[in-house]
Parts: sequence; C-alpha cells; structure tokens
Amino acid sequence: MKPFEYSRLDNSHDLSAVADGRYLGGGTNLIDLMKHQIETPDVLVDVSRAGMDTIEERDSSVIIGSQVSNTNLAAHPLIRKHYSVLSSALLSGATQQLRNKATTGGNFLQRTRCQYFYDTKRACNKREPGSGCDAMNGLNRFHAILGESEHCIAVHPSDMAVAMAALDAVVHTRKTDGSERRIPAAELHRLPGDRPDLDHVLEQGELIVAVELPGTPPKLQAYRKVRDRSSYAFAVVSAAVALDIVDGRMRNVRIGLGGVAHKPWRAEKAEALLEGSAPDGALFMQAMEQEMADATGHGHNDFKITLAPRVVVSMLKQLTGLGEN
Repeated sequence: MKPFEYSRLDNSHDLSAVADGRYLGGGTNLIDLMKHQIETPDVLVDVSRAGMDTIEERDSSVIIGSQVSNTNLAAHPLIRKHYSVLSSALLSGATQQLRNKATTGGNFLQRTRCQYFYDTKRACNKREPGSGCDAMNGLNRFHAILGESEHCIAVHPSDMAVAMAALDAVVHTRKTDGSERRIPAAELHRLPGDRPDLDHVLEQGELIVAVELPGTPPKLQAYRKVRDRSSYAFAVVSAAVALDIVDGRMRNVRIGLGGVAHKPWRAEKAEALLEGSAPDGALFMQAMEQEMADATGHGHNDFKITLAPRVVVSMLKQLTGLGEN
C-alpha cells in the first residue's frame, strides 16, 4: 500500500482544509482498493467522528446521517416500520461484521466489483481511462444490460442504493466552500458514457452529510436479491419495489433495479405504465418488457434480460395479492 497522510475531521461544517484528500468512513471498500493500488490517495480524511451518525424525524422526513452504520440503519424502528424495503436491502448485503463498519454515505460511493477493474493487469477504462474494457468480450455474467456504453459494462454493487432510489431518497452534500446540495438518490450516480472512471456527480471534496427519506413512503414494499449463493454475494439481479393500492388501483409505483446498470436503475417506463392501473399479471410483464426494450446482453449476461422482468413481476404479484404464479 502506498504511504499516505491521515487526518480527522471533527466538524462536517468546515471542509475548507480538505484539498485532494479522500474521505474515510468505515473504509470497507476504500481500504481494499488501496491495498490493490487501484486507489492511491495521498491523504485520508477520517469523517467517522464528525457528528453525522444520527437518525431523526424532521419536517415530515427522516434524516439519516452519512456515518450511520448499515447495521444501525437496518435495525432502527423507523426504518423497519416505514421503510422495510431499505432494511431488507441492507440486511441482504455483506456480513454482519461488514455492516457494523459500513456507513450510509460510503455504501452509496462503493465502487464496482468487476473483476477486470480489480485486476490491474487487465484493460479497464474505469480504472485506467483509454485502456479498453476486457469485460466486453470476457467473463461478463455479472455485468450491465442497461445504460452501458462501449467503454464500460460494469455495474454498481450497492443493495442499499437501489432501495434508496426506489424510495425517492435525497442525498444532502456539503462542498469545501460551505455550499450545500440536495441530489436525488437516483441521480447521484452516472452512466458510463465515455467517462466510466467517474462514478458519480460529486465534486472533489464534496461530502455526503446526510440522506433524506420522504415522510410518506408507499405502504407496500419489498426487496429481492438474486445471487449465486444465499449469503455474502453481490446481486446478479436485484429489485426494490414499492407501491400503494388505492381504490383497487396502483399508485406511487416505484421500481428500482440492481445488478443491471452502472447505477441503481429506476424502471421509469414500467412505473409509468403501471401507475393508476389495476393489478394484472399480464400488465406487469408488459411493463417490464417495455423497460427492457433497450437492454443489451454481452454473451454471458444475456439471461438477465429475461430474469429481471420475472423477478419484478413475481414481486408485484406478491405485493398486490395476485400470488406468484
């Protein structure tokens, strides 16, 4: 590991001294990247004691500090009662020990687990722009089918971020000049385009300080994760689904997909088709087939194009009382 300087941030309101350093929360992903020489920061700025570790109700919303651990977030009574899709997503990811250390802000910013990204002897535009993408014609079973580009087909690994996107969460950030931003969780991450090395829209030194959940989420919620083994594995395909049933019709339909794109994917085409309609199995499949109309497989991951719709249709049937047949 490359030598680095270490400093600690005691106040998240004063970032003026932060220059080219990287923020360190739980370190569950960043430290691994440093060991592999994929990330080589000169300075680490520890933000774990900067007062961003509380969960509170505020103005009809729930505000989650960026340093709240995944364990504490999943177990919090407010989250379990009103945002069960988020609790389920968190509990489906990693081991208990990792959840104890991993933070809300850090979970959003974890980097892809693409094997070509981690193998510094292979071509990877995300790790080394302009070098190529060995995943394109390689072992790409876990890779993207939506929103990818000729430069990158890696996927974002977070379960939590998929649920946050489906819940219309808003990420609160603070820049080094003291200004603040509110970024919808579904817009925090970028699609690869010709700059797959840029995972998100944050500027240098911009810090995630909190995440806001809307005070009245849909009442029917579920998270499902398809993976190669029953625990401690990243998603092949995952889905976060939330909706209400009002007078026999679906309202506030929210569908987030994981394991299919460079970012948590909001199935907006499917949502629009389902909104205001009565629950119907054929309509569910029609909506998801429409969402997958532009999906592209790359050989080993072609099966995701049919798997993702089946997962969501099954969840919608279960949530709306149609059963899973």
